[in-house]
Amino acid sequence: VLGLLVWALIADTTYYLHAAYGWVMFVSVFFWILTVLFFVTYLLQLQLKFYMIPWPLVLMIFNAAATVLYVTAFVTCAAAVQPTSWRQWDYNRRATASFFACLTMITYGVSTFFSFRAWKGLGSNAATSQVTDHA
Repeated sequence: VLGLLVWALIADTTYYLHAAYGWVMFVSVFFWILTVLFFVTYLLQLQLKFYMIPWPLVLMIFNAAATVLYVTAFVTCAAAVQPTSWRQWDYNRRATASFFACLTMITYGVSTFFSFRAWKGLGSNAATSQVTDHA
């Protein structure tokens, strides 16, 4: 939802007049589409059919890449906002898009942390942590 807000707010401005917003649009639309695809994959439990793919590692790499690229998109978007814009609604939308890009960046960062824990197996439940080799 946050990524959708970023690209919808930027798309509603005259972003094509500023090259910096092209990068922000690319990052936000690209990762929004990939996030939706991963969501549908997990919703339909398709990852169980492709068991040979290390899904926790794939998600960790995806979230880490999204975090890094959203850092660049956030900095680019925030630096390109000009308070002296001749169109006040463009300024408001771009500033709001910068705010939501920051939130999206933080969200992907937190998701990277949890993906790392899942990949390393640090998030085991009580049943798996009770199994020992004392038989």
